[in-house]
Amino acid sequence: MSYLTDTHCHLNDEQLYPHADELIARAVLAGVKRMFVVGYDEPSSKTAIELADRYEQVYAIIGIHPTELTDDFEARLQTIEQLAQHPKVIAIGETGLDHYWNKTEHEHVRQAQAFNAHIELANRRKLPIVVHSRDAIQDTLEVMKRNQPRYGGVMHCYSGPGELVGAFVELGMYISLGGPVTFTNARVPKEVASIVPNDRLLVETDSPYLAPHPNRGKRNEPALLPLVAKTIAAIRNESYESICELTSANAERLFHVKHL
Repeated sequence: MSYLTDTHCHLNDEQLYPHADELIARAVLAGVKRMFVVGYDEPSSKTAIELADRYEQVYAIIGIHPTELTDDFEARLQTIEQLAQHPKVIAIGETGLDHYWNKTEHEHVRQAQAFNAHIELANRRKLPIVVHSRDAIQDTLEVMKRNQPRYGGVMHCYSGPGELVGAFVELGMYISLGGPVTFTNARVPKEVASIVPNDRLLVETDSPYLAPHPNRGKRNEPALLPLVAKTIAAIRNESYESICELTSANAERLFHVKHL
């Protein structure tokens, strides 16, 4: 039986957390049998672990988002490293670069330093890394060329151009697509969906954000992931079942979670 893996969702977000029971039940009914809940600071990372403890279908990814950096970052990252010892923590992130919200040179330097620190933590823990990149795709690539994640990782909700997909794949990265690939005007994500190698493709919701068409602008949730997978299947001229199978197999291989 085919099933999907939501490799990036925020059931730890205040919009979703109070409804976790019903959201997970609805996702499972929709064929989304596994969800990776991603932290963006210490409290949300702890909540991701708590959800992973509570639900068999949930795993945790922990880190400090580039827009959540503070002067005491190093101490905060030590907390993340301690939390990473939990057996259901499967990756470090989300980390990376965000030049959309933070536009000063000082912030860009600090984000790059934090990104490097996350990569080093992931390498120490022998874990993959989950990368956020917004309006900074070339800078993101350059950081990773200089400091390669040794255990691979994923370009979460990839928004870069098709011509850079190969460069990230060469660095051991997987390419994850979410709601934007379903948007009617989304030329670049659709192009990317057509060229990602079969063994490097992942899917996600990034819920509660980026709900797929025809739910665009509404609250997203893992149960909507089939809309993403069906769109990718149509773009690649493959069956929905094959997209379910290959993306879940890729998630299992990268994140070292068992086949269901």
